[in-house]
Amino acid sequence: MKGSGTGGVNTLTRVSELLKYPTTSRLDRISGALLGLHAGDLLGTGDANEGTDLTRAVLLGYLDPGRDVVRAAAGHLLAWFSSDPNASGLGQGPAGNGSLMRCIPTALAVSDPARRIRESMELSALTHPDPRCTGACAAYNEIVAALVAGQSPIQAVAIGLSTANAHGGALVVQAVRLGTTMSLPDGVAQDALGPADHHVSPGGEVLHSLSLAVGAVLDPRSLEEVLIDVVRVSGDSDTDAAIAGGLLGARNGASQIPQRWATKLRFATEFTAAATTFSTWH
Repeated sequence: MKGSGTGGVNTLTRVSELLKYPTTSRLDRISGALLGLHAGDLLGTGDANEGTDLTRAVLLGYLDPGRDVVRAAAGHLLAWFSSDPNASGLGQGPAGNGSLMRCIPTALAVSDPARRIRESMELSALTHPDPRCTGACAAYNEIVAALVAGQSPIQAVAIGLSTANAHGGALVVQAVRLGTTMSLPDGVAQDALGPADHHVSPGGEVLHSLSLAVGAVLDPRSLEEVLIDVVRVSGDSDTDAAIAGGLLGARNGASQIPQRWATKLRFATEFTAAATTFSTWH
């Protein structure tokens, strides 16, 4: 899945192609981040799954934080877990991708980078205290925040890599760097990825999901094309598609989500309203 293959996307191609993206408003990008995650979750399963529900729980914490947004979000997460005792929402093992799939509201609600990184890591640690998970959430959310601010995907990933260096450790840094070498078209064409061979490292699923999302956001094709390929190459299609969809939505905006997907999004109205609220906070 390296970028050197015939279907790979080299750096010069990325730079030239990314300039073709339509200019979108900040509100469109915030909405896109939430709806892109929602759409990815739906695309990966055929029915919105825990990624959307858990993201909504964190979202509600930010919309009504009381004295402590982490405590407020934890309450909503606990309520969701209690409603379905068969669903852990944790991902697989201590370095599962469960906290990564629900962390995006922090990137959209918090403008101060230091607070944003701190809360990304604290919210991850509620269920996933492993440094690979907390660091992945911090790096991912800094990529999202940079995209929403109008930075290019290449610039945003560079910011994410810097965050990984400062807060994630060597394995998270490795995961971001690996994402910059990925080619989704090569992965689909070669049918090279599978449950036994597509992990980034022994670090586990969260690192694979982070790499795949970075590879997706650097892919210059349309949101629809990229997200479909994420589902094709993923061993955890709903969660990986939700995580990648958040980045793609922040990159392209909600206006670029296919209408046939958007009409099926259960929380589309609620997420769009939340995005409008968040857009007034900066």
